[in-house]
Amino acid sequence: MRNNKDWQTLVIVGAQWGDEGKGKVTDYYAKNTDYVVRFQGGNNAGHTIVHQGVTHKLHLLPSGVLHKKSRIVIGNGVVIDPAVLLFELKKLSQLGIRPKLLISERAHVIFPFHVALDSAGEKLQAKKQLAALSTNRGIWPTYADKAARVGVRMVDLINPQVFKKKFDLLFEIQKKKLSAIYQSKIRLKKRRIFKEYQAYAAQLKKYVGDVSWELNRAYKNKKKILFEGAQGAMLDVDHGLYPYTTSSNTTVGGVLTGAGLAPQKIDKVMGVVKAYLSRVGGGYLPTELKDGLGDGIREKGVEYGTTTGRARRIGWLDLVQLRLAVRVNGLNALAITKIDVLNGLKEIKVCTAYKAGHKIIKEMPADLSIYEKCQPIFKTFVGWSSDKLQATSYKLLPINMRKYLEFIEKELGVKIEMVSIGPERQATIIK
Repeated sequence: MRNNKDWQTLVIVGAQWGDEGKGKVTDYYAKNTDYVVRFQGGNNAGHTIVHQGVTHKLHLLPSGVLHKKSRIVIGNGVVIDPAVLLFELKKLSQLGIRPKLLISERAHVIFPFHVALDSAGEKLQAKKQLAALSTNRGIWPTYADKAARVGVRMVDLINPQVFKKKFDLLFEIQKKKLSAIYQSKIRLKKRRIFKEYQAYAAQLKKYVGDVSWELNRAYKNKKKILFEGAQGAMLDVDHGLYPYTTSSNTTVGGVLTGAGLAPQKIDKVMGVVKAYLSRVGGGYLPTELKDGLGDGIREKGVEYGTTTGRARRIGWLDLVQLRLAVRVNGLNALAITKIDVLNGLKEIKVCTAYKAGHKIIKEMPADLSIYEKCQPIFKTFVGWSSDKLQATSYKLLPINMRKYLEFIEKELGVKIEMVSIGPERQATIIK
C-alpha cells in the first residue's frame, strides 16, 4: 500500500461503532474520484451530508452520489431493499441528480418476510435478554439466506423464470420459519409481494451488471476508485464486539469480498474517528458518559441515528478499541471528525488502557465476561475554547486541540490527514 496522499484506490472505513461522520469524509474525497463504491451492509446504515446548506440523508446509495463525475456502485456485499433504493433515486431525481449507477448482479435482495423475521427475532432476543441491536430492516435474515444458499440475487430478480422458482422456495421457507420458530401471526401476501418485485426488477434492470469486472477494468485504466464502508470496525461480524455487531464485514476485508477487487490493488485505507465516542445498541461501553456531560455532547453533536432516530450513547475516545481498528484494517491515514463538538469543555479525557482486576489491558478482549469488567484508564487533557471555531490550516487550530490530536497520532502510530471542524464540506482541514 502507498502510505501517502497520492492514491488510485482509497478505502474509507469507520474505526469505531459507526456514525463517525464517514459521509462527509467520503463526500470530500469523492469530488475527484471516478468511482464511489459501497461494498457491504444495507439500508440499516445511514449517511448524512451537508452540501450547499442542504442536509441529505442516504441509506443505500454511497455519499459520493452528489458528485456528477463519479460513477456510483453498489457491490455484491450489499443487501438491497429495492423499494428503498428506488425511493432514494426518486428523491435525488427531484433534486436534479441522476446518478450513473451500477448494481452488482450478485447482490442479494431483501423481501418483506426478511423484515418480518428481523422484527420477530429482535423481540425474541429481548425476551431472552440477549443482544438486540436490529434496525428492523431485514438485514440479518437476508445475509442468513445468503449463507444458507437460498437467497435471491439481483441477477435472479431480473430473470423472470429464475425469479419465480427461487421466490417460491424462499417464500415457503420463511413462512414456515416465522410460524414455527417465532410463532408469528403475520399474514404475508405472496402474490402481491411477487408482483411488486417484478415491478422493481423492471425499473432496476438497466443498472444491474458485473461490478468486479467493471472495477478491475477501471483500475487497469488508471481510474480513481473510492470504497465507502458502512457502520464501523466494532460492528464487524468477525472482529467486532460479537454479538453486538451487524451481520457483515465492516472492515477492509469487506472490500475484497464485497466488491471483487484484489488486496494488492488497494493503495490506502483511511479510518474515520470521531473525536469522542458514540454508539447505538446494547453491550458494555467502558468510557460511557451517563451524566449531564454526555447529554450535552449528544445534543451539541446531534447524536441521533440517521436510520432509526435513536439517541446514541456517548463516551470518551477509546484508544484500546481504536488499536483493534488500526490492526485489522491496516489503517495508514486517519480522519478526525466532530472535534468542534468538544469546543468549550474545560477538560477532555482519552482512554489509553483498561484495568480488569489486577491486569492492565491494551488490546480488545474477545471474551465478554472479561470485557464487561474492564474499567477505563484515562489521560486528561486541558480543553480549548473558541467563540467561532474557524481555521484554514492545521497550524491555526487551538494549541490544546492540536495537543489532543497529536497524542492520538502518536498512540495509534497513524498520521491524521483530515480534521473536520464542522458539518459543512468547507469546514475541513487537510493536515
